[in-house]
Amino acid sequence: MTADLDLAPLADPLDAIIGRMYGQPIFDLPKDLYIPPDAMEVILEAFEGPLDLLLYLIRKANINVLDIPMAPLTAQYLEYVEAMRKHNLELAADYLLMAATLLEIKSRLLLPRPPRPEEDEEPDPRAELVRRLLEYEQVKLASMRLDALPRVERDFEWVGVFVAEKVVERLPEVSLHDLQLAWLKIARQARLKRHHTIQREEMSVREHMTLILRRLRDDSFVVFESLFDPKLGVASLVVSFLATLELVKERLVVVTQNEAFAPIYVKRADSAAGDA
Repeated sequence: MTADLDLAPLADPLDAIIGRMYGQPIFDLPKDLYIPPDAMEVILEAFEGPLDLLLYLIRKANINVLDIPMAPLTAQYLEYVEAMRKHNLELAADYLLMAATLLEIKSRLLLPRPPRPEEDEEPDPRAELVRRLLEYEQVKLASMRLDALPRVERDFEWVGVFVAEKVVERLPEVSLHDLQLAWLKIARQARLKRHHTIQREEMSVREHMTLILRRLRDDSFVVFESLFDPKLGVASLVVSFLATLELVKERLVVVTQNEAFAPIYVKRADSAAGDA
């Protein structure tokens, strides 16, 4: 069912209140008031073009945009155009072109149509106008949603905060896996240089811990591999490795390296704290 447009005379939008002075409405301009040519452009700001005006008239009358009654819609549109002419406003060419388009569609709907086969149905003259109105409405709604988003210098301002940061160089930590790889490398060297002399020797982890600390007392730091002497055999290497792990556990020495896969160094914990 098609809703009918209100056929009452359209209130002249330019005869309405144009301003207020001390709270009293002003309906007309003084005849001797000079208005620059571009001063009245603000009146057309409510409509951004002929499609905007048509959409306003359709929504105001609560009409289904897919079934537009062309006669009353064209009459109200022409009333608005005539009102602008009456007040000597310069009409954009788009408004006049739309007026001609509406009159053409109206006349095509009023003219009798020749009989056509049922399967060859004549297209609706309003179809192109409806398509343009729907596309314009989608663009307008998208524009309104974008305008509602927060905008710099309108809704908020950027604020920069300077935070002083102290850059501390952190050396990569030596993991147990790194120590394991270094130990396997030393063990392989020991197997290549081992002697065939079999002898029993008592070895103390604490004694090796003391030897390592004594070595580190003379040197600030040493390469991890230099703490092991493959000539002493696998047993001595195992005890030295356990002594090194015990020193790390008791936080008497620190193992470190400059970067991944770099040589591993061992140094006394008190000297490492002094360097930090």
